[in-house]
Amino acid sequence: MKFLGFLRSLRLPQTLPERSWPLQCRFFQPDFVPRDPKAKPKKYKYPAFYDPYGPKPPPSDKIIQLAERIATLPPEERKLIGPALRERLRLPEMRPISSEGMDVGSQGGASVGSTKAEEKKAEKTAFDVKLEKFDAAAKIKVIKEVRTFTNLGLKEAKDLVEKTPVLLKQGVTKEEANEIIEKLKAAGAVAIWSENI
Repeated sequence: MKFLGFLRSLRLPQTLPERSWPLQCRFFQPDFVPRDPKAKPKKYKYPAFYDPYGPKPPPSDKIIQLAERIATLPPEERKLIGPALRERLRLPEMRPISSEGMDVGSQGGASVGSTKAEEKKAEKTAFDVKLEKFDAAAKIKVIKEVRTFTNLGLKEAKDLVEKTPVLLKQGVTKEEANEIIEKLKAAGAVAIWSENI
């Protein structure tokens, strides 16, 4: 009871005391100097290339001596280093993906020429059918015929036929290509087949 009486006798202030300092303040670095608005921006030099792993250590003396020995070899022997290392380390042989439309250097030229000769010797089994032109009056028949040997809808077949000359089917046998050409010819269109490369 005495304790409750003591608490009642204490009078707490009803409001918080007024604060004389600002609620927000900014702390600047002591050596902060504002930028001069008339000054030109600084240009930083970026490295020639970005290496995420940081600078590499310099090569050892053994590697430098090996590089010097390789540099003193005649060009004929230098050309043999790559294949010898590939064989010794059992690395896969690098082959060109496609020689069509690519500028191949002197090293890849011989192998590309030999692969082309081999391709010419082997008989072609895949052919492409190309729609050259069609009669305007027979457009609907041609569109229906195109839909029979492709899996296109009416709108897609119509758009395809309107883009003539256009490739209709790829990688078909010679008999299938001749059959498609005959059907298109009967519908009033001119189509040709070409060897698939």
